[in-house]
Amino acid sequence: MSHWDEFPRGTWEKLSQVAVKGAVHDSRERQPHPKCLEGTRVTLLNNIYELLDDREKSRIIWLNGTAGVGKSAVAFTVAERMRGLKVGETSDSKRLAGSFFFSREHTKRCTTAYFFATFVYQLARNFPSVREDVNTAIREDPELLDPDKSLREQMEALFLQPLCKLRFRLPRHKSPPLSFVVDALDECTETELADLVSLLGEALHNPDLPVIHILLTSRSKAHICEAIREEALRPLVYEIPVNTSGKGVAPIISLDGADVDSDIYIFLQHSFRKLRAQHSNFPQPTSHELERLASRAGRRFIVASTMMEFIGANNGYDNPRDRLQLMLDLTSELLPGTEVYKLYDRILGTCTDPTRAYMHLSIVAALANPLPMSQISTLLGPSQGWDIGIAQQLRSVMHIPTDASLPVNIYHSSVRDYVSDRSNCCLPGVQSLTPPHSLVAYSSLHLMMQDIIESTALLDALIELKGQSQVMQSDDHQSLKHSLSFIVEPPEPLRILMCLLWLRGFRDPSLRSWLDDGDGRAWLQTQGGENWLRTQAGEEWLQTKEGDDWLQSSGGKTWLQTDGGRRWLQSGRGWLWTQRWRNVTGDSGHAGERGLETQSRQDRLGTSNGGVELSQGSPRVWLQTESGRVWLQTEEGRVWLQQTLRGRDWLQTQSGREWLQTGSGQGWLQTQGGREWSLTLSVSDTPLRQDWLRTSDKQNWLDSLHGRNWLECQTGQDWLQTQTGRDWLQTKKGPGRWLRTWRGQDWLQTQSGLQWLQTQNAQEWLQTQDGIEWLHTPAGLEWLRTSSGLQTPSGREWLQTSSGQDWLQDQHGQDWLQTQSGREWLQTQSGRAWLQTPRGQAWQLTPAASVWVTMEEFSSTLEAIGEHTIIPELPLLPAFEVIQQFKSLPDFLIFPAFLALRHIDYSSSALSQGRFLPDMGIIHAMTAFVTFANEARERSQSASDALKYACQNWVFHLSRAPSPWDDMLNRAFKVFWNRHLLFWLEMQWNLKGLRPCLDILCEGLKLAKGQLGYQSGASVTAMQNGIYPNLVGEVLNHSQRRLIGNVWSA
Repeated sequence: MSHWDEFPRGTWEKLSQVAVKGAVHDSRERQPHPKCLEGTRVTLLNNIYELLDDREKSRIIWLNGTAGVGKSAVAFTVAERMRGLKVGETSDSKRLAGSFFFSREHTKRCTTAYFFATFVYQLARNFPSVREDVNTAIREDPELLDPDKSLREQMEALFLQPLCKLRFRLPRHKSPPLSFVVDALDECTETELADLVSLLGEALHNPDLPVIHILLTSRSKAHICEAIREEALRPLVYEIPVNTSGKGVAPIISLDGADVDSDIYIFLQHSFRKLRAQHSNFPQPTSHELERLASRAGRRFIVASTMMEFIGANNGYDNPRDRLQLMLDLTSELLPGTEVYKLYDRILGTCTDPTRAYMHLSIVAALANPLPMSQISTLLGPSQGWDIGIAQQLRSVMHIPTDASLPVNIYHSSVRDYVSDRSNCCLPGVQSLTPPHSLVAYSSLHLMMQDIIESTALLDALIELKGQSQVMQSDDHQSLKHSLSFIVEPPEPLRILMCLLWLRGFRDPSLRSWLDDGDGRAWLQTQGGENWLRTQAGEEWLQTKEGDDWLQSSGGKTWLQTDGGRRWLQSGRGWLWTQRWRNVTGDSGHAGERGLETQSRQDRLGTSNGGVELSQGSPRVWLQTESGRVWLQTEEGRVWLQQTLRGRDWLQTQSGREWLQTGSGQGWLQTQGGREWSLTLSVSDTPLRQDWLRTSDKQNWLDSLHGRNWLECQTGQDWLQTQTGRDWLQTKKGPGRWLRTWRGQDWLQTQSGLQWLQTQNAQEWLQTQDGIEWLHTPAGLEWLRTSSGLQTPSGREWLQTSSGQDWLQDQHGQDWLQTQSGREWLQTQSGRAWLQTPRGQAWQLTPAASVWVTMEEFSSTLEAIGEHTIIPELPLLPAFEVIQQFKSLPDFLIFPAFLALRHIDYSSSALSQGRFLPDMGIIHAMTAFVTFANEARERSQSASDALKYACQNWVFHLSRAPSPWDDMLNRAFKVFWNRHLLFWLEMQWNLKGLRPCLDILCEGLKLAKGQLGYQSGASVTAMQNGIYPNLVGEVLNHSQRRLIGNVWSA
C-alpha cells in the first residue's frame, strides 16, 4: 500500500491546493534554475554544508549581499545537495525538509500567507510519520489553510508541532539535522517579514524541536538587518559574510569575496564553450580576455550573466567580436554595488537610440503585469516613441519570446532597481524623460478615450428598468439567497424575474410556463408549491397537459404520496385523473367488486392479490355488507386485519371504526392481534398502553415482529417521542441492545428511525462504539448520504473522510450540493476548505454549481456596494449615478440586472429568444436590458488586450506617477474623469464585474480629490468656474438635466 493511501484524501487535497508549488526550489515556474557550476563557490558552499551538518544546536544561516551576487544560485545548489542526502528514518526521507523562494512577481510568493502551508506540504511528502499529525491539525482547524489565518497559529500547528513530534521518531544521535531553504527574503512584503523571522527564531528556540537549520538569503536591506539582528535571535544567527581565521581558511567567506573572481572565470569559460557548441564560428576569448571579463564583473554573477547574454545576442547590428570588445573595454574602476548599473548603461549605449531604449526598458519594468510586444506597442502607440526595433536591441536584459503572443519581461530584479531611480543611469537625456508610470497612465487614458465607444446606454437602460420598480413590493436584497434556495437551473435574468414574479403572487396564466422549467418543477416540491397545488388554481393546472406531464414525473409521483397528493386523489378531479391514467395503461380498476360475491372470494381475499383488491374503493364498500362482515371473522379476514397495512388502514376509516363497535369487532379486539393493534392508537385512545409498555414484558414484545411493526407505524413513532419511549431509547436494554439486532438495524432505516437519528439522544448514541460501527455499515453510509444525515455533526464529519469526498463527486453528492442543506454546508469552514481543493474548484465550473457560484458572487457584490462609500453628494458624475441607480433597484430587478451584466451571453436562452415570455411590461423591460447587456458584452470582449490592460490598470499607474502631474497627464485625467468615466464603467463592468470596478472607482475618486480639487457636494458655481471641465450635460444626472434644461448650456 502506498503511503498516500493512508493520508485522508480530502485533507491532502486541501493542503496540496493551498501549498505554493511555484515557491519550491525546483519548480517549473522558476526555470531556468540558477545554480552554481561545479568548481565554483567551493569555499562558501563547504562552509554552509559544515554548518548544516552541525548536530549540536539549530541555526539560522543568513546569507546576504547585494543584488546579482548569486544568492539564489547558492540557495538552489544547497537545496539540491540536501535533497540528495538521506535523513535515516526511511530510505526515502531526505534532509531537505522544505524550501520557499520568494518573488515579487507572483502574488502567492511575495507574502507569508502560504509560507508554512507550503513547508508542511513538503514535510508531509518527505516524512510519512508526520502525515497523520498534519491531517489531525487541519481537520481540527481547517482555517489553518486560510491565508488570513494568524501567522503564529500557522507556525505552531504546521511547523513547530509536526517537527516536535517528528523528533521522537528519528533515530537519536544518528540522524543528521534537517534543513530548510528560504530564498530572496527581501522580496517578501516588508510589513510581514519581521513577524516571519521572529516566529522562525521562536520555533528554533523550542527545546522539543529536533536540530534543524534554516538557510535564509536576502539583500542587506535595513529592515531585514533589523529583524534578523534582534537580541532574541542573535544566538541562533550565523551571518555570511563572516570573518574567519586559521590555517588554510579564507579570511573572509562571502558572496563577493576574492575567490569569486575565479568562480566567475569558470562560469564565463563554461558559457563561451556552450556558445561555441551552438555556433561553430563564434569567437573564443583568450585566457587573458576571460580574466579581464571576470574582473570587470565586479564579483557579481548577474553582471557576468548579462555580459554573456549581450555577447551572445543576435540583434543584427554588430558582430559577437565587437560586443565582446565592448565588454572588455568596460572600466575596471567600478564602485561596489554599481557594476551592474554601469553594465546596463553600456548595453543601452549600444542601441540606436540609448535614451529611447532606457524608456522602453523602464516601461516594461513598470507594467502591472507583462504584455506581449505587440500589445505594448498598441498601448503606447508611435506617438509615445515606442519602437519595436529598439526593444529588440534589449534582448540581453529583457526576455523577448519568439512567439509574439507571449509577454515580454525583464531578466533580473536589478533591472527594475536600475530604472526605478534615474540617478542610477549615466546616459545623457534620461533625466528629462517622462516617468514611466506617467507615460503608461497617459497612454492608458488616451487609448480608452480613443477606443471606447461613447455611449450612455448603461445609464439609460438602468433608468428605464427602474421605471418598473412599482410593479410589486420590494424585499431585502440579501433575503433572495434564501427565497431562491430551491432553484436548480443556471440563473438567467428572464427566468429569475419570472420566478420572482410568481413567488410574489403574480400567478397569471401567462406565467405558468415557468412551472415547466426546472426551477418551477423544483418549486412544486417546496412547501409553497404544495400549498399552491391545494388551491383552485393549482388543481386547475393539474388538469392541463403540463400538469399531467408533471404528475407522471418523479416529482409528481413523490407529491402524490404526500397528504396533499392523497387528498387530491380522493377528490373528483383526482379520481377523474386516475380513471384517465388507468384507461391509458389498461387497468380498469373495477375488477373484483362482483367477484367478491363469488363462492371462491375468501380464498382469493386471503392472498396478496386479494389484499390489493381490498385497498381499492369498491371492495371497501363490500366490507360494509353482511358478507364482508362475515368474512372479517374468518381466519383470512383476521390475518388481513392484523398483518397487512391495508387492513390496519381500513380500521382507521369510518367504516372500520363502526365495525369495531359491533360484537364481532369487540371480539376481535380481545384477540392477540386486536390487542397489538390497539397499541397503534393514540395515547388518548388507549390509556392502558403506556402502563403495559412500562412492564418487563415490553422488551420481548418490542423485539418481536409485531413490536417492530408497531415501532414503524405512526403510533410507535409517537411513543418513541414520549418520556417512556425516550427513557427506553436511553437504556442499555433499549437501543444499545435492540439497535444491534437486525430488527433494530432495519428500524433505523424506517421513517421513525430516521427521525430518531436527528435527536440529541441519537447523536450521543452515534458517538458510541455501537453507533460508530453502524455508521460504517451500508445502511449507515447510506444514511450519511441523505440530506438528514448530512445535517448532523456525524454527517459533516463524514464529509471530511475519503468516502465522503468521493461521494461529493458522484451524482447524489452533486445533487445534494444544490439543496439548501448542501449550500449551507458550503458556507462552513469545512465547506469553504473543500471549495479550495481541485475537486471543489472543478465542481464550481460545472453547470450544477452555477447556482451557488452566482448567488455567492451576487452577495459579495452587494456587500462591496455597501462597503464602498463612493457615491458623493450631488452633482453626480454619470458613472456614479449608474452605481446609485443599480443600488436603488428593488430586489426583483437588481438580481436579474446583475445576471444580465455578468460575463455570460444569454442571447441563446430559450427565454431570451422570446419563447414562453408573458406579455408584461416588466418582462419587456428586462428583455430590452438583456439585449443591451449582450451587445455591450460582445463589444467589450472584442477589445484588444492593450485596451483591456488600460481599463484594468489606469489607476495603478496614476497612483504611482510622480506628483504633481505634468500638464499633459493632468488634462487627460480631467477629460477622462468627467467625460469618459461612464463609458469605461460600462466596458469594465462587462469584462470584470461590478466589484472590481468599485475598487478602481474608489481609488480614482481619491486621485480626483487630490489632483483636481474634487470635493463631494461641490457647488455648481465651482464647476462653472473651471474646477471641473464643463460639459454639464454629462456631469449632471438625468433628473437635473430635465430640471435645468438649456439654461446651463448657455
